[in-house]
Amino acid sequence: MRRFACSTIMALACLWAPQPPAHASDALRESFELRVPAAPAPVPVEGRELLVYELHLTNFSRQPLRPQAVDVIDAESGAVLSTLAEARLDARLAPVTPLAAGEEAATLAPGARRVLYLELELAPAAAPPALRHRVAYAVADADPPGTTFRVEGAETPVLAAAAAFGPPLRGGPWAAVYGPEWERGHRRVLYAADGRATLPGRLAIDWLRLDEAGRLAPDGATAPQQAWGYGEDVLAVAAGTVVATRNDVPEAGPDGPPAKRALADAAGNHVVLRLDDGRHVFYEHLAPGSVRVVPGERVAAGAVIGALGSTGDSRRAHLHFHVADGPSPLGAEGLPFALTRFELLGRLPEIAALGAGRWQPLEPGVAALREGERPAPNVVLEFPSATPERRAPAAR
Repeated sequence: MRRFACSTIMALACLWAPQPPAHASDALRESFELRVPAAPAPVPVEGRELLVYELHLTNFSRQPLRPQAVDVIDAESGAVLSTLAEARLDARLAPVTPLAAGEEAATLAPGARRVLYLELELAPAAAPPALRHRVAYAVADADPPGTTFRVEGAETPVLAAAAAFGPPLRGGPWAAVYGPEWERGHRRVLYAADGRATLPGRLAIDWLRLDEAGRLAPDGATAPQQAWGYGEDVLAVAAGTVVATRNDVPEAGPDGPPAKRALADAAGNHVVLRLDDGRHVFYEHLAPGSVRVVPGERVAAGAVIGALGSTGDSRRAHLHFHVADGPSPLGAEGLPFALTRFELLGRLPEIAALGAGRWQPLEPGVAALREGERPAPNVVLEFPSATPERRAPAAR
């Protein structure tokens, strides 16, 4: 039995180890179901156009399969727009649940699913009408050994870009915090709360106020109410109708929220605004008692709807902001959005630097004034229409 186990392990190691140039086969065989659950739409970011979406791969065969490369293809022309392989592929391929001991994210057991998180960079106005995907993969019983098999599918339309929004806050500096690669960041947290798996925070941004020294609060502050951004007005980014609110969740203490908070309480006090174009805007973690609107109320762009707080699943005062295709906090698909106008001040060198010191200045040649764009990850910016009393506190 021991000899058999060792032989099996050696065989699997040989299968997944780097191989000499392999034969390629398009032979019909059971392999992956490929699916794009939410069609992407382009959003401009600092002179590039991004398509942010996911490809779900489910192994319907009876053997382990290992993706080796994924091509993103212009469905109309057949041109390959991007190829992910090796480390770039492995870094973006993630399980939907924690892996068992000894299980690898890059290898799919029979019945297993992985999610490939894609951020496709294109030149401005270069997004094709539709995308298709081709997966090259290895399988244990390949004949001849080392053969690479391929499966192609998951065609998805590319939706039109939506109109840009006004600012959700005033003045600044504000840190626009998010990271596509973070394992438990909004970008990679799927929910199956309403009978289907969705990714509501696909393009969410957490907004945190800084002072001119890059701090989140005065030195020694521990309570959420002491943060610079606490109590700042939160604004309707466009005209719309309020469809949901909550206003009774208390602030967490200095130690943050309880380890086990009910899923229904995670958003804390919040407002959901349905815009005239059908999109839904979510404002979460608002201060207790600060919500100024009620369901059914019509609001104008720029109206104050609440105040920034730290309720729900929040460890520091911030505004969680995302846009989705429906009113359910956990049962809707996140949508891209752009902002009409903001001024870039700089960038955080890494997320660990948040609150620890002043941000890095912009690179030479990067324009500070941005219009009709989405902020890049972890930039520091300022919104227009700041009033003197709402300017960032001076460092002291």
